[in-house]
Amino acid sequence: MDWEKKYQELTAGNYAFGDRPVVGITANFGEYGSQLAEAYYESVRQAGGVPIIIPASDNIDDLEYILRRLDAIIFSGGGDINPLLVGEEPIPELRSITEKRDVQELVLMRRAVDKQMPVLGICRGIQVMAAALGGKIYQDIGNPQNCAASKSVLKHSQQAARHIATHSVAIEQGTVLHSIFQTAKLEVNSFHHQAVAVPPCGMRVVAQSPDGIIEAIESTEHKPIVGVQWHPECFCVLYDNPMQPLFRWLVGEAQKYREAREIHRRVLTLDTHCDTPMLFDQDIDFAQRDNRLLVDATKMRDGGLDAAIMVAYLPQGNRDDASLLQATREAHKLLDGIEKRIAGAPMVGLADTPNDLLRLKAEGKLAIMRGIENGYAIGKDLRNVEAFRKRGVVYMTLCHNGDNDICDSAVRTNDENGGLSPFGREVVREMNRVGMIVDLSHAGKRSFYDAMEVSATPIVCSHASCRAFCDHPRNLDDEQMRALARTGGVMQITLYPGFLRKDGEATILDAMAHLDHAIDIMGLDHVGIGTDFDGDGGVIGLSHAGELINFTRQLLNRRYSVPDIEQIWGGNFLRVMNIAQNTK
Repeated sequence: MDWEKKYQELTAGNYAFGDRPVVGITANFGEYGSQLAEAYYESVRQAGGVPIIIPASDNIDDLEYILRRLDAIIFSGGGDINPLLVGEEPIPELRSITEKRDVQELVLMRRAVDKQMPVLGICRGIQVMAAALGGKIYQDIGNPQNCAASKSVLKHSQQAARHIATHSVAIEQGTVLHSIFQTAKLEVNSFHHQAVAVPPCGMRVVAQSPDGIIEAIESTEHKPIVGVQWHPECFCVLYDNPMQPLFRWLVGEAQKYREAREIHRRVLTLDTHCDTPMLFDQDIDFAQRDNRLLVDATKMRDGGLDAAIMVAYLPQGNRDDASLLQATREAHKLLDGIEKRIAGAPMVGLADTPNDLLRLKAEGKLAIMRGIENGYAIGKDLRNVEAFRKRGVVYMTLCHNGDNDICDSAVRTNDENGGLSPFGREVVREMNRVGMIVDLSHAGKRSFYDAMEVSATPIVCSHASCRAFCDHPRNLDDEQMRALARTGGVMQITLYPGFLRKDGEATILDAMAHLDHAIDIMGLDHVGIGTDFDGDGGVIGLSHAGELINFTRQLLNRRYSVPDIEQIWGGNFLRVMNIAQNTK
């Protein structure tokens, strides 16, 4: 087939990551058009990167094209930001603005962050960072009505040569900036009259001058985003450049980003569980970025996610005949919603098989598979299993929260069936017969072992986590995980915060700890990721589909090989799907 040839070409060859990363630098705008001080691109070269200058322009149509070719971006220094663009009126101390840069850089900053690209903001660049991402800036730090720190005794616009340090900054310990410079006190130069007043959400102050001016901010979400108020590039003329570690950090992060993107280009990436169809009754265009959704086509592209299994989710309800019939109708309605939304997104296709996923990737399209969350959807009618499979449903969880006619749940249970009911055993056999995967996410422990005994094909937990790390009845204990691996099944780590930790705010590092533990217990061939996005899933650093490339970054940081990453990102789950669909 043509698509098979395309896919082989896409994935052919070795994963060679030797190319130097490309770092874009925004240009200033002057009398002769776009211009940039030599120190910026020389600093990038000295750090091992390839600098590319982004010309100043009020045309933003080319920005996506530019970003696709960069591995990191530096927002350089320059004039003031037009306060009207951030909802403020100008004060008398406002200096010249650069109309050619403002709109372009605000959009460029947002899109670079959307794509999880490494970003360094320098002087004006840190102010663009704050303005673009929802923070606040002082129009003039010397104006007492504008700036709480206006009684400063420090000179922030030096007359000394640009490579001379004229004041110090205190760096918070335990920060990325501290790890870069390995010091709590750094001497810097200073050429500014504006500054960050309030950092945007998701960022924190990590360095200040003695008079309280914010001198650096960085991401609190384990993302490579740093802004500094001084001009580190100016020190590149010194033999012993004290600022070179900052540029080496950026180029190093750019290299990781480049490697992660290359992996996503070649490897099929699959999120095995999201609840997005619950929101499809709203006026939503799945093809566009929509802040009401954690999974849409734009976020999937940004995060390098090729495919997702969207489920028709049914909360457990009454089990009289009328309620069961309504549950079946609701499941069909949700599946209708998936099909309608995908039909309206030209670059997204529906998939029923692993081959469909590979074909769509080869065609440059995203893929959506269908699942059912809660066997309540079939009522007591076994014929519904085949009917849903014919609609493209690839898996069904036997239950949700609460017992049903199939089995007992892990939570809100009365243990009424003692595990899998006699009807439940028929359901599992019928799922085997029609080629539908048995999903034991949400199932109680006795239901788990009963279904594993009955099923002729491996089972899955499409969204689950480790009980050893978070003692929740929805999570699997080590013995369940070993049993799952022995029978060839897979466990997909979920991003539901309450399943990752009992207290505190869950982050990407918690998710990775669960994954590492699952691999230690089960082996690498039995794990993956099922985010539970749009079903309350999402943690700091992995809060929506657009951030999923960060999962790959973390895998690379932990030195998983590319073949390992391919298995984790969907290969293991698709192995089980192939078995289920070809054993019927």
